[in-house]
Amino acid sequence: MVNSGLKSRKVSFRIPYYTQWGQNLLICGSDRLLGSWNVKKGLLLKPSHQGEELVWSGSIPVPPGYQSEYSYYVVDDRRNILRWEVGKKRKLLLPDGLQDGQSLELRDLWQTGSDNIPFRSAFKDVIFRTSWSLGSERPLEITQNKLDQDGSVILQFRICCPYLEEGTSIYVLGSSLNLGQWKIQDGLKLAYAGDSLWQAACVMGKDDFPLKYKYCKHSEAGTSVECGASREISVDVTTGESGFVVLSDGLMREMPWRGAGVSIPMFSVRSEADLGVGEFLDLKLLVDWAVESGFHLVQLLPINDTSVNCMWWDSYPYSSLSVFALHPLYLRVEAISENIPEDIKQEIREARVQLDKKDVDYEACMATKLSIAKKIFTREKETILNSKSFQEFFSENQEWLKPYAAFCFLRNFFETSERSQWGRFSEFSKEKLEKLISKESLHYEVVSFYYYIQFHLHLQLSEAAEYARKKGVVLKGDLPIGVDRNSVDTWVYPNLFRMNTSTGAPPDYFDKNGQNWGFPTYNWEEMSKDNYGWWRARLTQMGKYFTAYRIDHILGFFRIWELPEHAMTGLCGKFRPSIPISQEELDSEGLWDFNRLTHPYIGQDLLQEKFGASWTIIASTFLNEYQKGFYEFKDECNTEKKIASALKSFLETSMFVESEEKLRRKLFDLLQNVALIKDPEDPRKFYPRFNVEDTTSFVDLDQHSQNVLKRLYYDYYFHRQEGLWRDNAFKTLPVLLNSSDMLACGEDLGLIPSCVHPVMQELGLVGLRIQRMPSEPDVEFGIPSQYNYMTVCAPSCHDCSTLRAWWEEDEERRHRFFQAVMGSDELPPDQCTPEIVHFVLRQHVESPSMWSIFPLQDLLALKEDYTTRPAVEETINDPTNPKHYWRYRVHVTMESLLSDKDLTKTIKDLVRGSGRFYPQKDLESGQAKLKLGSEHPSQTQKYGLANK
Repeated sequence: MVNSGLKSRKVSFRIPYYTQWGQNLLICGSDRLLGSWNVKKGLLLKPSHQGEELVWSGSIPVPPGYQSEYSYYVVDDRRNILRWEVGKKRKLLLPDGLQDGQSLELRDLWQTGSDNIPFRSAFKDVIFRTSWSLGSERPLEITQNKLDQDGSVILQFRICCPYLEEGTSIYVLGSSLNLGQWKIQDGLKLAYAGDSLWQAACVMGKDDFPLKYKYCKHSEAGTSVECGASREISVDVTTGESGFVVLSDGLMREMPWRGAGVSIPMFSVRSEADLGVGEFLDLKLLVDWAVESGFHLVQLLPINDTSVNCMWWDSYPYSSLSVFALHPLYLRVEAISENIPEDIKQEIREARVQLDKKDVDYEACMATKLSIAKKIFTREKETILNSKSFQEFFSENQEWLKPYAAFCFLRNFFETSERSQWGRFSEFSKEKLEKLISKESLHYEVVSFYYYIQFHLHLQLSEAAEYARKKGVVLKGDLPIGVDRNSVDTWVYPNLFRMNTSTGAPPDYFDKNGQNWGFPTYNWEEMSKDNYGWWRARLTQMGKYFTAYRIDHILGFFRIWELPEHAMTGLCGKFRPSIPISQEELDSEGLWDFNRLTHPYIGQDLLQEKFGASWTIIASTFLNEYQKGFYEFKDECNTEKKIASALKSFLETSMFVESEEKLRRKLFDLLQNVALIKDPEDPRKFYPRFNVEDTTSFVDLDQHSQNVLKRLYYDYYFHRQEGLWRDNAFKTLPVLLNSSDMLACGEDLGLIPSCVHPVMQELGLVGLRIQRMPSEPDVEFGIPSQYNYMTVCAPSCHDCSTLRAWWEEDEERRHRFFQAVMGSDELPPDQCTPEIVHFVLRQHVESPSMWSIFPLQDLLALKEDYTTRPAVEETINDPTNPKHYWRYRVHVTMESLLSDKDLTKTIKDLVRGSGRFYPQKDLESGQAKLKLGSEHPSQTQKYGLANK
């Protein structure tokens, strides 16, 4: 019975969670009793084994009316945070009926990143978006006198259900009489409490335990019960104390949501209205086509301004001039004003004909659009710049917009983005910026033109984004891993970047020599000082337009492949951060000749092997002989950039038959022939050269030295860094995820450390699977049917050849694929026929992956009419070529594709037949409604005895 003399209530916490040795669980919250968000002062829980579960529990006495927010944390013995829950903070609020001396027990489940996915904007605001709204309901009150009997307890059931069709209710059914004894008509109906949370309470007696139960959806159409085994609860009623137990049961267990999408760069889209390149407003046509084809998603490459060089080099979409500004290339000049005079309209019509080419003419498109936009701006600048809508845009974006516009002016004025050539403007200061852009400045009209362009780009992309939302289509953007060395961001925030370094990737599927992207690496230590404010602002900006995004090279948030600024290739780098090999380690292993290990090992035999009879000319031009038969590079050509420059000068006066590219590659091979790389900032630290066993520097060492280096190599690349990289990712990635509501997908291709996938899983990051680049070792082709749910699967991507081109590239590989994947011993056809394409696409769309996203080129290959163009011309990027021209255009307009009902039916049948959800147009509202593929086992099942 209740002891009325007690003036406090006891709150108990209980959560099942498996930890490793040395780990503990604690609760920290907003109130003083839970540590005031200071983990060191939080409530440490105690573990106990209960059946097969490890359950952590603890309790605190609280005063009447107590309330607090709280979260669970995994900590070490010193209460250092090792892991924390993802998602919103929990709320603790004492029930109205809780009396003195009674207890409140909170039974929680650990919140993972995947639990939070339905509340990301891709689902919340697009896929699960409804035209009807739920109002919070007041649950039926449980009166205190119902607790008067010994051993009675009030159970409050709480379940999250992010998507519910109109006219549907949530019930809990179970083994007790109060839960209907599994009969829906007698079950407990839950009330909506807001934020997708449903709850209801009822009194249970001691005879009701152990209690089995499940949640279900019920409507006139029938009843669907959550998947999996029945939930079960036992309450210790032997103490005779009555109280409340709150069951926070997480998400309703339903069959995982699966959808499909299409990917295409913005510049590759073709329409009847564009000026030689895809434009933001063309997205509306692409969205319409996506809906017709059964797709819930449209994925783009980066759309930020890349106009660093003002030439076709800027076609590279990952080299941002500004991470905030949109690219003027995607502006529809015809839509920026309703009062365009006839002569400018005629100029637009003529330009449309001239620029309607097979591929994008980047320079011509940019010049034409800016020229026409400037003429319109001159006519209406006063009206627009003084308008309320522009003033609101300017006020909200001025932090990045002002320096961006100033940078564009200075770039054009000095005819270079290399700011060392800008005189007193070389170093950024707010004072100089404000003078340059003030309305009294002589240059204000030029500067304000860039405001005007960004304003209209914002309006046009916002219009397209809202159109996609209403149609039930997720717009997925792309977050580049780097920024251009000569960008607005490095000018304004030079302290955030390591300007003497370059970003890249070690040798992998894309390039056996590694990649050097040329971006400076990030100064994470400096970025952390304001809790990564630059990243938070960047994600907030993206979230204005997109509801999902791809994190380019997500491995860079664990560690980045860092190269010296003077490197041109990506081979001789090191990971940052990483634990280097110390001089003391090498000393203890008997390796003392550091010059031999870290300097290029160039013997006469190697020179003769590479250059034949011409080796003496090469040696006398680029090398010095420091001892008989061994050479070193001269000071004027001892880096890759110096070699490239010296070679160019040398070939102007020589008669070499070999091409400059081949000679440069051979000279680079000499320079890269080292076993260890010395840290440029600390001469007592070293890093193993990637693929060191392939070098003659390694091969010519004695057996002992080889064995030591092999061991240190595998330790450096595959063992000693894992904890460091994991910790680094947990510092940076949560900042991205918490900066917006967008659904985050990580591009996790390449050399994958073992810590990457567990971290991504814990944070709720969706990975990427490309069939020809399997993440499993010793497998040539990925098996889509075995992919993890938390993935995007695709047959190809922008960084590799299309499905058609890949099929035609390699006859032996084609035969292996035809045999191993398609199950045929026959000779495969030379061309990738529509039947083969259909087979591969069906494999992917039927996979367990959350998303199947197909490049538009691979979808067009389903129909022979669209395969007349050579397959190699459909490739978007060649990662081995740092100066690749990104200019591919789809050879058919979106209007024509929309009218091709045969193709859209073929694609939609694929999606429907796979059991993936697809948008179906609501004829009354014009919006897309959520539908499930009909040939898959139904997601709604009639409730029967088998579910008990």
